[in-house]
Amino acid sequence: MGDTLRASFSILEKEAIWIYILRGVAFTLMISVMAVALGILIGSVLALVRNYCKKNFVLRWLATAYIEIFRNTPLLLWIFICLVFCPCPAVFSRKMLGLTSVETKLLFKAAVALILFTSSVIAEIIRGGLNSVAAGQFEAGHSQGFNTVQIMIYIVLPQAFRSVVPTLLSQVITTIKDSSYLANVATIELMARVKKIMSTANMYNGTGTINVSDVFVLFGLAAAIYFAINFSLSCIVRAMQKKRAAAPVRQNGYTVEAKKIFARGELELKDRIGNRVGAGIGTAVGIAESK
Repeated sequence: MGDTLRASFSILEKEAIWIYILRGVAFTLMISVMAVALGILIGSVLALVRNYCKKNFVLRWLATAYIEIFRNTPLLLWIFICLVFCPCPAVFSRKMLGLTSVETKLLFKAAVALILFTSSVIAEIIRGGLNSVAAGQFEAGHSQGFNTVQIMIYIVLPQAFRSVVPTLLSQVITTIKDSSYLANVATIELMARVKKIMSTANMYNGTGTINVSDVFVLFGLAAAIYFAINFSLSCIVRAMQKKRAAAPVRQNGYTVEAKKIFARGELELKDRIGNRVGAGIGTAVGIAESK
């Protein structure tokens, strides 16, 4: 057993194996970041249409249908649908990024599926942020001469995004894990490359056969890489949430602490006015009695 385990670990001593795996990590991060970035763009439009296009029933219905259909169906289903039906532009039909023309086509189609799926989830996240923006912000914007589009871009969306940044980072973590579904269609990202090495482990472990320990070593390495990436992002999310929790809560533009100070000042002012009025009344009564 010890010899077999050492043979399995010897696979990781080869530089070519590490280069192959690290390229898979790079593609995993690239696909995930691209899916989230475009998902935020598409999701923002969908959230705005679903929330504020109350007069245009058709657009609102289409946005709602898009969000609900993609959110309530499996990602793997859309990967296979895009693999079959999604056309690929000529720019992705050639060798690039060290991939063959076939792999670039598969990468494009799988990325489209991931973007469509992720955008529907992000749309609901952003819609939650939009709902947290007070309605008075629109009135304030109109009073300053902004039109509706300018209010959305300069006033509403910045506040909405600020409130959902931790949730968006959590979605990045989910998207990185979801990218492993691409291993079912192409040897591009991390999990697919680990599976490819696993299928030819007998060529690298020196035993001539694929051992059970090879499974634990190779997939354990993949799990460790996923954990390192996602745990780092989780720490960032928790730090941001703690920072938000420690930040002063605002009500009507003022912090709660400021409002308490104002209230104390108001009471002190009332007490001073009351004391002065009382003193004035007492003086007037004294003068009247002396007369």
